[in-house]
Amino acid sequence: MAMAPDQGSGQRDQAAGLRRLFGGRQQRHIALVSNPFVEPAELVIDRLCAALGALGLHTLVVDAADGAPAPREMALLELAACIESMAPEVSYLAARGLPIRHVDSHGRCAAFLDALARAAPQADVVLVHAGTSDLARLFAAQPLRPLLQAADSPRSLTEAYAALKRLAQRPGWLSHDVLLLADPRGPRTARIGESIASCAERFLGAAVHDVAVVDPGGPAVQGALMQLLRAQLAQDRLAGPGAPHERAVTASH
Repeated sequence: MAMAPDQGSGQRDQAAGLRRLFGGRQQRHIALVSNPFVEPAELVIDRLCAALGALGLHTLVVDAADGAPAPREMALLELAACIESMAPEVSYLAARGLPIRHVDSHGRCAAFLDALARAAPQADVVLVHAGTSDLARLFAAQPLRPLLQAADSPRSLTEAYAALKRLAQRPGWLSHDVLLLADPRGPRTARIGESIASCAERFLGAAVHDVAVVDPGGPAVQGALMQLLRAQLAQDRLAGPGAPHERAVTASH
């Protein structure tokens, strides 16, 4: 497990590299696993969008979590008309219950991703905030590394581990990242990421690739999150249907 440093150095190089990565390529996807015990959920999404915006990328937020707003009635007929512009680099779609409306005979919802690409061609990144069942149906065939959420509370950690277990068992995703919303100077902060990684490897044979600690009271754009996101968006160049899963590595500070 690598603990991404919370600093802004190298951000211009990261942004330039990521823009080159996106040149002439299709939209990237980030699977943000919902956790009702990480509050406020809006803060996590805002920080992700701010970091992606700092990298020069337009983000479409697809909010399909159980607590998300319901979609507009016309969403199945005219999806583009239901997408709201929240900022120059951010669009938003209320999508609770929408993925399952696109399910096919194999129980997958990849058609929803195709519909999103047509509805929001301006988006470089599609950030899907959803529960494990919807994420498995949407992305089972893709080499994604789900982004788990956690905070400094027992309930949030229990839910994060339960989500990791479900994703390891159903679609077989054995590599994950963790976004930890906590005080970087807190006495338990470093141990939280280590605990999730240890449980994942010991009981599931899974790996936590990176942990980014994001300070809720800190600046909107934080280096640790930008580093994690850059790796998230680039990792599918290396992964493939037969690619080996990453092994956890020792945390570095």
